Parts: sequence; C-alpha cells; structure tokens
Amino acid sequence: MKEKKPSEDKARQRTANDITPVLNDWQYEAGTLNVRKITGLDGLPKLQLRLDLGLLQMEMTGRPDGDRPYGHESLLDYFEHQLQDQQNRTEADPEFRLNGDQCQELREEAGMYFHRYLSLFVLEDFSGVVRDTARNLRLLDMCSRYAADEQDRLILEQYRPYIIMMNTRAAASIQLRDGQYGQAAKMVQESLEAIHEFYRNFGQEEAYASSNEVRVLKRFQREIQSKLPVDPLVRLRRRLERAIKAERYEEAAKLRDELETRSAKSKNGEASLNKLA
Repeated sequence: MKEKKPSEDKARQRTANDITPVLNDWQYEAGTLNVRKITGLDGLPKLQLRLDLGLLQMEMTGRPDGDRPYGHESLLDYFEHQLQDQQNRTEADPEFRLNGDQCQELREEAGMYFHRYLSLFVLEDFSGVVRDTARNLRLLDMCSRYAADEQDRLILEQYRPYIIMMNTRAAASIQLRDGQYGQAAKMVQESLEAIHEFYRNFGQEEAYASSNEVRVLKRFQREIQSKLPVDPLVRLRRRLERAIKAERYEEAAKLRDELETRSAKSKNGEASLNKLA
C-alpha cells in the first residue's frame, strides 16, 4: 500500500478549507439579500447569508453561531438569569450592573441575531423574526437600565425604532396570513405610537415625521387598510356623495333614503344589544 506524503495531506487540507467552489456555485447579487436554507452535516437546517466576500452560516434556533455562553442559550439569557437570581434574593432593586466589556459582548451578540432575523424575513419565516427582534428589544432594555456607563446605556437605543418596525412587520404579516386585518392594522398603529413616544422621550419629536421606519410602517398600514372590508354604510355615503357631485339628484334621493333606513336599523340593533348586556 502506497503511503501518503505529508505534502499531499497538507494540499488536501488546503483544498478542503477553500470555500471558493461554494461561492462560485452561489453568485452574489448586489442590491438584494441573498439568503437560503440548507441542511448541515449534523442533519439540521441552517441559514446562509451570501455576502460580497463570502457567506455567513447560522443556526435556525438558539444563538446563531451555535455557542452556549456559560451553558445558556445566549449571553443575554445568562445575564437575565443572573439578574433574576439577584431579584429573588432581595426585595430591593438589585445592584446589578453590566460593565463595558459585557455590554460590548452583548452588542456583538445582537449583531448575530440581526443578521438572522433579516435573513428570516426574506424567507418569510415571520415567527422567527418576531422571536429574534423581541429578543434584541429585551437586550436594549437590559443595557439601557443596567449598563454602568452612560454611553453603553444609550449606544443601542438608535436601533430601537428599526427593531420595533421589523418586529411589527413580521407580527402583522402573521395576522394577515390568518385574515386578521383589523388586528394587523392595530399592531401597526401601536408601533407607530411607540416610535413616536421614543422620539419624544429623547426630545427629537420632529425626527418622527422623517423617520424611515415610520414611512415603512405607514406604507404597510395603507396596504392593510386597503384589504379591510368596507362598512356598507360608508359605501352608501360614498355613492351618495358621487351622485350629488354628478347632479344625479333622483339617484341621490334614493340613496339618502336607503342610508337613513340602514342607519336606523343599525342604531336599533345596538340598542337591543345594550339591553341584553
């Protein structure tokens, strides 16, 4: 049997480490998010994000890099447990503080989840987006409250409107799939109010109107409203207005009578329900 030369082993190792064949098989497209799902060597699904100079591979659940800091799902999860332990030991507000290095590590971890929820949104895995954006909002809350240094408390706050916007788009999209148009519209409105409150709290209320996140949510809100069923009374009023404007007075008179009849029936129905209540 012919023995392998050390140089051959090294050459084979270099070839195995080179991801050029993978990149050549999946060309990068500028101006769009290049995302796909694959099955890993462990048989579990993975998420891949193609970048201009390579790719990111992420786990679908847990921490995106598959690590478990201190035996926990994530570093945030570890600190949340630490905080809960202190709260359980004392009734007073715990002296829990995050130092600069810990905050930096949390910010780096938040970046991993950002890449994943962005990728999941492209694949329309909206439940995963809701999960990861809600998680990053918890991270912002923890840093803003418990970071020892003011800069660490504030540095991530600039991303709060964006994360709220992504969380809302995903959550409302789930409602739309289920035909819950009213609930989806309500979610968007509540998030717009939350972003408005965010800018108010920082004394930048004028920034609300020019916020890109607000523009995206308002456009989404209009899309939802276009799918909402129109109230029959509202439809009648619109027909009446058009008839009057076009000077079709006979038609307008009939529409006015029908509108008054339906309005009376609607009021009687509400009164009956109130009596039953």
